[in-house]
Amino acid sequence: MFDTLQDRLADVFKGLRSKGRLTSADIDTTMREIRIALLEADVNLGVVKQFIAAVKERCVGIEVSRALNPSQQIIKIVNEELIEILGGQARPIRFAKKPPTIIMLAGLQGAGKTTLAGKLARWLKSEKHSPLLVACDLQRPNAVNQLQIVGERAGVHVFAPEPGNGVGDPVQVAQRAIEHAQRSLYDVVVIDTAGRLGIDEVLMQQAADIKAVTSPDEVLFVVDAMIGQDAVNTAKAFDEGIGFDGVVLTKLDGDARGGAALSIARVIGKPILFASNGETLADFDVFHPDRMASRILGMGDVLTLIEQAEKNFDAEASREAAEKLSAGKGRFGLQDFLAQMQQLRKLGPLSKIFGMLPGAGQFKDAINSIDEREVDRIEAIIFSMTPAERDDVSILNGSRRARIAKGAGVQVSDVNKLVNRFVEARKMMEQMAGGGMPGMPGMSGGGRAARKQKSKSKKSGRKSSGSSAKRKQQETGRALGAKAAKSPMEPQTMDEFQLPPELQKMFEKQQGKG
Repeated sequence: MFDTLQDRLADVFKGLRSKGRLTSADIDTTMREIRIALLEADVNLGVVKQFIAAVKERCVGIEVSRALNPSQQIIKIVNEELIEILGGQARPIRFAKKPPTIIMLAGLQGAGKTTLAGKLARWLKSEKHSPLLVACDLQRPNAVNQLQIVGERAGVHVFAPEPGNGVGDPVQVAQRAIEHAQRSLYDVVVIDTAGRLGIDEVLMQQAADIKAVTSPDEVLFVVDAMIGQDAVNTAKAFDEGIGFDGVVLTKLDGDARGGAALSIARVIGKPILFASNGETLADFDVFHPDRMASRILGMGDVLTLIEQAEKNFDAEASREAAEKLSAGKGRFGLQDFLAQMQQLRKLGPLSKIFGMLPGAGQFKDAINSIDEREVDRIEAIIFSMTPAERDDVSILNGSRRARIAKGAGVQVSDVNKLVNRFVEARKMMEQMAGGGMPGMPGMSGGGRAARKQKSKSKKSGRKSSGSSAKRKQQETGRALGAKAAKSPMEPQTMDEFQLPPELQKMFEKQQGKG
């Protein structure tokens, strides 16, 4: 969603890299280009004016850091101001002291409330809560059925006593749901309310009645990030008519300009609590202003990547794979490689994973062109091998490779390519795991390579000539070497350091004058 803005800002900062210092003209030009980039991204005009004024004020009386060049200083300031616009800090859900915590979702029809209710319930379940979904959208056709399907996929219960499709009273359903949650010991209740195609009195009154009956701990306004400035106007109308505590952004993976996401928190004065950036129930997370600002500026989002890895990776399997690599001798096989690749795919599409890495914007085209089917082909080739072949690729002769290719539906050349690439990659990883740096002699580190080198040097150190004359000469050489090591010209510690006599006299003379 923020690709265009990211590209424009990257071009702006690129022009500053060659400058040794910033002049007022440079600052004015940079601010003008940033203003145009934000307006083109459909950011609210008032927000743009506030943002540019704040950045310009800090740049003019620039908090100069000698460790940073002008481009880095501007990026630092823009990053900090972006974080402020997006809400400053992540705000968690306020859970009730006495369960159940009641969360009410409101918004226009088509914003994605029902799907988001399932995503939120799934997230709450992963956080060790026991959520209950409540079907209070009794107007839209099949809305109740949709929520039941979403709840089943999320693995949570749905309270739906009415069939919907215009039948039933949503206010009564909400009231009964709270009583049911208290009896059944659910600690969070998520109420999915009806939406309309536009703001109207019926929608507002129904939502206000549900709020009055249930007294929710959180009222979340669900907004489609793709509708642009109209999202801000809709949020204002809902805030005046019902009042809400926080915003949830949906469809952040869309190709719209995304200005609403940058505007809504500042204009409405309410924090963004969650963001949904995909179609699956797992594409949902807490909204972190600092991480979003980092993504917009092309600096990646490593923290989110780490959090996802911690949730999805099997620590024990990863440890075993690392031990096999450290041990060397080809113990890391294709079965281990397949297991690691499958864990990586749990994080989502590879293009999404690589997009979270710092500097990924420079390789955007290459990342977007990643073909997930290629990974499927690799899996098919490995699955076509026997366990023995996966553990030891050296036994793969011509007939075995032909059989594997036939089983995977690929060419023999594809099997050869995979095996060759795997062997080369394994060799490099084993060198790195053992403490060595491939292709860099002398950089053996503290691992297996270092131990081998150390033992070799010990052995060579013990060698001495059989001739008594030569042996005496070697001992004399070693003694001289030891003396040279402690020579005052090459001090071993700072305490042994001495200035040359002439410099020492000049230094003492200066001290005497002082």
